[in-house]
Amino acid sequence: MASSTVAPRAFIQQQNLVEQVADYLTQAIISQHFLPGERLSEVQLSRDLGVSRAPVREAARLLESRGLLISKPRRGFFVRALNAVELEDVFDLRLCLERHAIHRLVERYTPEAKRVLAQQVEVLCEAAESNDGTRRIEEDLQFHRLMLHYGGNERLLRAFDDLTHELRLCITLITKTHEAPDTIATSHFKLLEALDSGSPDACREAIDYHIGVARKFVVKGVGETGDGSDEDSADEDVLPR
Repeated sequence: MASSTVAPRAFIQQQNLVEQVADYLTQAIISQHFLPGERLSEVQLSRDLGVSRAPVREAARLLESRGLLISKPRRGFFVRALNAVELEDVFDLRLCLERHAIHRLVERYTPEAKRVLAQQVEVLCEAAESNDGTRRIEEDLQFHRLMLHYGGNERLLRAFDDLTHELRLCITLITKTHEAPDTIATSHFKLLEALDSGSPDACREAIDYHIGVARKFVVKGVGETGDGSDEDSADEDVLPR
């Protein structure tokens, strides 16, 4: 008789706990409660969150796979500090994905897609007026995710979802270096105008400009950076790899 494939309840609960801790750490990193290069303390985090050290450690490994943390042998986990080269790579990949997506979208731009995207820009503009930086980032990403969704290629969308973890760090840097953060929201109207035109060339020009401006502000504002940490201690307070 085949063995049961039903996962133990304790395992499911543990996995949910790891995701909850990962969500908390993600929000803390995006809001810059933890700064680039900062070392994470397993002891302090487990105490603050009221959980054991195991889910904290697993959550850190998960965020390492998502590009938000880096690990150093015998030193633990640190908040990732993107340098100019890494930022260029992220935006280069983003441009490849979204350039193809908007080309597909303009060919199948339905009334529903137009309505939903226009509504999302309004939501993004509303979020831009608030003091909630995390919400602004999420609504920005949601607009672009919808654009890929209506482009009709779910694998392309999954690739974008994988990239969004690093994009959250990048958009955080945009809001820090952009001279007028509210224009980040209103700039999406130009993408809608390009889609309304029905011209693939206009769409490509619009997305190149949209992502190019973001890349310029981030790379110019950040420049080349190190990992932000020079500590060599390896005590029990450090998240082990």
